[in-house]
Amino acid sequence: MTQLEIFQVTVNHIPHDNFLFYADFTPDLVRRLQEKYSLAPDANLRKHFGMYWPEDVQPKEPKGLQKSDYSVYFKDADKPEGSFINHLGVLEIPAKFYHFTGYVSPLRNANNFQELERFPFPGQAVFEETGMAEKVQQAHQQGRAASTWVGHMYENSWQVRGYEEFLMDLVERPEWCEFILDQFARRNLRVATAAARAGVDYLRTGDDVASQKNLIFSAQTWRRFMKARWAKVYAEARRIKPDIQIWYHSDGNIMEIIPDLIEIGVTILNPVQPECLNPQEVKKQYGKHLILDGTIGTQSTMPFSGPEEVKRVVRERKKTLGFDGGLILSPTHILEPEVPLDNIAAFIDACRE
Repeated sequence: MTQLEIFQVTVNHIPHDNFLFYADFTPDLVRRLQEKYSLAPDANLRKHFGMYWPEDVQPKEPKGLQKSDYSVYFKDADKPEGSFINHLGVLEIPAKFYHFTGYVSPLRNANNFQELERFPFPGQAVFEETGMAEKVQQAHQQGRAASTWVGHMYENSWQVRGYEEFLMDLVERPEWCEFILDQFARRNLRVATAAARAGVDYLRTGDDVASQKNLIFSAQTWRRFMKARWAKVYAEARRIKPDIQIWYHSDGNIMEIIPDLIEIGVTILNPVQPECLNPQEVKKQYGKHLILDGTIGTQSTMPFSGPEEVKRVVRERKKTLGFDGGLILSPTHILEPEVPLDNIAAFIDACRE
């Protein structure tokens, strides 16, 4: 079976033997894997290891679009060597710990609503869709699925406003949050509908809205500010392509809002973090509605066990979560430098059994 065929039986909950699986790696692990397997610096690790490798299909910004100058928001900010302003207008500063960076938000010092209105939010222009459909068709001819990264909503909003500032605004100035969220909701809607018109198999979306134990804010707050906006994005994409799948990511314990996610159209849930919730319980309660993508702990199994335990966990997931076909195997986040290379090999071997 091709990866596209396996994807199709997976999302239709048809039992099968060959599960889709994948992993992503931090730069240090990429370097070590390339050295261990004598790979070229530009080698596609997913392709090399036979992992799930969907085609990424994205709309493009229109030609000639003038880039916004976000530097004016950081005149008073320290900019150590290696700092850069990302596509959201957020200043990223090296954290001197592997690949991590710290964020300095452009609207951190906003004192009035007019400052929000003047901010040049990214992605407000009409996207260029040329070539997207052809890219999907080419992927399908190669036996691969095609997907589009739609983006975040809550995460982008707090990064632009500031984490503490945004959380305080949810209580003290909710209209500020509504305005910022609307800018990214409109942007995400444009991307999602372009992807649906191109015929992609699924949309990749999500926001980290939970901690290890609970939601970051109340479920009522999430429903008020985020749920309806994501629902509109999903509904518009489905109006164009009714069978498009919706992939949603949030770390942490999101058990309380899983029924809401199903209600608005989510069909693939990632990463189902076993340190935070019970994957078997998620499967028991919601397995007929959801494909589980993830479930292999990056805080436990991958860095701190041995190869045989990694294999045992993968086999157990296949048995308890994949009996109806509705499972994609992956670590619950990008693999960090602490993960032994032998554990990565064990993960790949067990997935391919």
